[in-house]
Amino acid sequence: MDGKMRALVKHHAGFGAELREVPIPQVGPGEVLVKVQATTICGTDVHIYTWDDWAASRVQTPMVFGHEFSGIVVERGAGVTHLQEGDHVSAETHIVCGHCSQCRRGEAHVCANTKIIGVDTQGCFAEYAVMPAENLWKNDAELPPEVASAMEPMGNAVHTALSGPIAGRTVAVIGCGPIGVMAVAVAKASGASAVIACDINEYRLHLAKTMGATHLVHSKEEDPVAVAKKLTDGEGVDVVLEMSGNPTAIQQGFSMLTFGGRISMLGLPTQSVALDITNDIVFKGAQVHGIVGRRMYQTWQQTAGFLTSGQVDLAPMITHRYSLEDFAQGFDQMMSGQSGKVVLYP
Repeated sequence: MDGKMRALVKHHAGFGAELREVPIPQVGPGEVLVKVQATTICGTDVHIYTWDDWAASRVQTPMVFGHEFSGIVVERGAGVTHLQEGDHVSAETHIVCGHCSQCRRGEAHVCANTKIIGVDTQGCFAEYAVMPAENLWKNDAELPPEVASAMEPMGNAVHTALSGPIAGRTVAVIGCGPIGVMAVAVAKASGASAVIACDINEYRLHLAKTMGATHLVHSKEEDPVAVAKKLTDGEGVDVVLEMSGNPTAIQQGFSMLTFGGRISMLGLPTQSVALDITNDIVFKGAQVHGIVGRRMYQTWQQTAGFLTSGQVDLAPMITHRYSLEDFAQGFDQMMSGQSGKVVLYP
């Protein structure tokens, strides 16, 4: 498809972005052109928008950014047979090589050569986006576009929660940003006996309650470790889902974990974290799981199952909607901390 499209461009090495007209990306062999229906703002996009140290070290400007989206297939490249024009799709945003040791042993989510759209390649804050056909997940046409867009971050929550047994176990979710809130819902839907949500943001704790948390802990007003121990008769929680990346919160997560428990870590600290490895990991016999992305494509199947069955309803945590032209309001809302998932509509 020839022509121009509107796209949100990270235009310089500094704060902000610009809405520009850019060429519609061209489809190559094995690729698909998607007309974007909805795109959701991720914390990674905020890092790029504000241009922090991580963004400055990783992103090359100018580029179209954004990586969470859903849309309709409008053009197929040579060799694409499993998708058709008109299909409703979401995108697995990690583009993997397929030939490294990790990919060949079925662990493409930790591919040594991963590229992320909107970070390492052109992204989806635009009217159209090109993706490898193998990275697209076909959805039911009735799935709302904003929910389909949020399947990618929900996949992070599903991967984190289901990296070990969860049914009948006590679970603590530390950090109630959008992915943490979705992890609350996934844990509850998966049969957790209790879901303790920990954060310092009242708005997001309220969202966690709406999404199924059985207990809320405001970590500046209460000691999360003491509360977790009290709720579990002094034993500690069976599963900790660490979504905050905050050093103090991480230490608290290890402290509240029961002997033989599991802590799955998705949050990204920006500084070193001191841990009592002897007492909180070794002597506890703790399982520590580092979580990255989504398992391809087991996690997508699980995520779709939660949504299509109605066991998880994302509607309450999709809190703000803006046109692409009003992107600045969307990013302001994200940075305020007074939101769940923020949607932009091209």
